Amino acid sequence: MSAQHKPMLLAMILLGMSLIPVGDSAGKLLTEMDVSPVFVAWSRLLVGFLFILPFSGLVRSEIKQLYNWRMLLRAGLFTSAIFCMISALKTEPIANVFGIFFIGPIVAYFLAAAVLKERITLLRSVLLFIGFAGVLLVVKPGVGITSGMLFALVAGVCYGCMLVANRWLAGFFRPRLILLSTLLAGSIALTPAGIESIPQTIDSRIIWLVLVSSIASALGNLIIIEANRRLDANIVAPFVYSQLVAAAILGVFLFNEWPDAYSLIGLAIIFTSGILSFVLSNRKTKIALK
Repeated sequence: MSAQHKPMLLAMILLGMSLIPVGDSAGKLLTEMDVSPVFVAWSRLLVGFLFILPFSGLVRSEIKQLYNWRMLLRAGLFTSAIFCMISALKTEPIANVFGIFFIGPIVAYFLAAAVLKERITLLRSVLLFIGFAGVLLVVKPGVGITSGMLFALVAGVCYGCMLVANRWLAGFFRPRLILLSTLLAGSIALTPAGIESIPQTIDSRIIWLVLVSSIASALGNLIIIEANRRLDANIVAPFVYSQLVAAAILGVFLFNEWPDAYSLIGLAIIFTSGILSFVLSNRKTKIALK
């Protein structure tokens, strides 16, 4: 990657990561209107598929690839992460949910080393765990475990596995084809339950929130898939922490959830660790763990 492309790639990753909590915030607003998490997940996948389809460049010869077993595996991880995330947001503050969700980068970092044979380095490992320490400042563990927290934990594990799957699939399929397959397979799998959970009354606010939830999520994930084509999964992983910054800001403006002093310090640590990890990943000096 040339030096002139680094700032653009950095901005692209941050934009993609920030769009994810935008979609989840819209989903949380829907659940606060007593809309079922199943319907929120199903509509997000279905509308996202319809939105991406005209821009996907899909040709007839690629239709069979939409149901390749590797594609279906990613679709299962993605759908599970979305459903669990929305279920968690129904009862928990958005910053706390995203904090627990950030078990994902740890999973992605070491899973990429085990499955994809990506190199583990001392500096990146230290920065990743520093970022996770920042998450602990935000979440403040020790409070009673709730079902919402467990949903967020499962969502984070699924998302970490999906980050690795993004890198794995990038060598076989086009990014837009990967996302298209994920949205299609997920929406089909949830269709029976999604139809049963359609709200009895659908007003303009529900329609707009469904569109924001779907399109923001689809665009964010497409950007992340594109980034994984150019960077190792364990380089992109720390930037997932930037989602927490966006989640905290959205929590303030949309849900009046103000972070305290410890949370602000944690957010600063998280963001800084991601930036430093990106800078270090582009240097030639790597210290391999033994």
